[in-house]
Amino acid sequence: MPPLQIAQDAAADELLSRDPLALLIGMLLDQQFPMERAFGAPRLLADRLSVQELSAADLAAADPEQLVRVFQGPPALHRYPGSMAARTQELCRLLVDRYDGRADNLWADVSDGATLLRRLGELPGFGAQKSKIFLALLGKQCGVTPPGWREAAGDYGLEGSRRSVADITGPQSLLEVRAFKQEQKQAAKAAKQ
Repeated sequence: MPPLQIAQDAAADELLSRDPLALLIGMLLDQQFPMERAFGAPRLLADRLSVQELSAADLAAADPEQLVRVFQGPPALHRYPGSMAARTQELCRLLVDRYDGRADNLWADVSDGATLLRRLGELPGFGAQKSKIFLALLGKQCGVTPPGWREAAGDYGLEGSRRSVADITGPQSLLEVRAFKQEQKQAAKAAKQ
């Protein structure tokens, strides 16, 4: 598997490529915030915690006020550092309770794409669309391809698409995804008129 190039920063992308929890947290933070910064945030979080790999157990057990301060930075790890620190902690608690604290256990034993999509949809902050996008990211770039994963991911699973973070493999594809998103916004705006 080639290394991920989502954050467009070598150190951040290196962490995303080897730490499933970092990738999951990056996806969690990818809302109302620039994509590269959302996926770069796990590297900043690891640096601020002085760790090489993020630990769901440690984040779940962290003092909530201290975690908020870590998220606040500067720079802040998200536009809404307080709520996203809490949501990250909630996510990590769920991973500890259900998946032995390992993000990759979410997909390690799934029988099919629909099961994985259901599991992702149960995560705090993961609605239907985010779950499909993350499923497509796992399938397209991380080698997680249970039977029916493309169907479960919907349009995000389409081969050759340029519609989400699942399709970003470098600077050029980032520009193509951004262009697609702009077209979608313009079409939605035109439909309202």
